[in-house]
Amino acid sequence: MTDPPYLRIAAEIRRRIVAGELREGDKVPSTRRIIAEWGVAMATATKVLATLKREGLVVAKPGAGTVVAGRARKVAPRTEAELSRERVVKAAIRIADAEGIRALSMRRVASGLGVATMALYRHVTAKEELILEMADVALGEIRFPPEPPSGWRAQLELMARAQWALFRRHPWLAQALSITRPQPLPNLLRHADWATRALDGHGLPASTIMYAHITIFNHVRGIALNFEAEAENESGTAVTADAWLAENEPILWDLVSEGRFPNFAGVVSRAPFDYDLDTLFEFGLQRLLDGYAVLLAKAS
Repeated sequence: MTDPPYLRIAAEIRRRIVAGELREGDKVPSTRRIIAEWGVAMATATKVLATLKREGLVVAKPGAGTVVAGRARKVAPRTEAELSRERVVKAAIRIADAEGIRALSMRRVASGLGVATMALYRHVTAKEELILEMADVALGEIRFPPEPPSGWRAQLELMARAQWALFRRHPWLAQALSITRPQPLPNLLRHADWATRALDGHGLPASTIMYAHITIFNHVRGIALNFEAEAENESGTAVTADAWLAENEPILWDLVSEGRFPNFAGVVSRAPFDYDLDTLFEFGLQRLLDGYAVLLAKAS
């Protein structure tokens, strides 16, 4: 897949810095210059400089604009002997966290590490393998306590909230995991093991335990899919979700006021509704667990 324009432009400016064409303190192309030289929009030009800033290659200097950082050239080139699978995966996670999974490519990771792209293939055979390894490492950030809290509900709440926080830290992760084609990842199975232990021993059939475990995970993952989608929308349009809602709310109210949707209009007119993904996650989690409580009560 071809890298997005902002990554290709960032790679060219990065090359100039590493090669010494741009030295410490030199001004790098401004957003206006990037727009003129590469024929891109302001949002794309802004992302170019933001990417280079995250990598520590450039800094904003009052009165001078964006300049090459003092230690910028030391990021590359790195000898291939210093590479390891762990280092490659961590670099890829940093890129995906900052720029999204669509920005991830073997060339992008190699550029960030200061090595040739082919050097990565000694450690991972393909981008697909790299993403699986990234997902497993990210899932491994959750450390379940040796002694679980008392009660199945508290155990499932602990797991679901830890997963929600994890997906917030890594917006790309929900998209990388599949419900229809579940990946055989050791750290993903740790989550499954925790959930099935919480539900087992209450008289539920094995198939019910499995469906209950998958349902709660899919609830967390399903809402978390919005993180990456919203990040892409914001970076592509330079419009935040709050700004978009503020712009489109009058259109919604015009529709509601027409009288074609009286039930919906009646509900939303009673009190202000502050739509929030964290609240949506917690609301859905509690309603699921309420249903599980009824299920377990019948089974016992």
